[in-house]
Amino acid sequence: MKSFIIGFLIIAAAIFTILPVKPDGFGLGWGTNVLDFLKGGVPVFGILIGIIAVFIGFADMKDRAEAKKETLQQRDNEKTE
Repeated sequence: MKSFIIGFLIIAAAIFTILPVKPDGFGLGWGTNVLDFLKGGVPVFGILIGIIAVFIGFADMKDRAEAKKETLQQRDNEKTE
């Protein structure tokens, strides 16, 4: 229950910071800054995701090669028995 309340408060605070500044002083007007951050962060995030995908691909190819070797060894062992 505490985490639900804390999460709700954090979301409310984040929304408050993004809201435009009105004459009555509600909101901080950080919306343009948030958009600038997202514009700069999305390509960097995409590059990191791409690097992770490449590493996963290499690991998958290595695992498949090892599995193929093990399968061939098992066939050879069965033939010799």
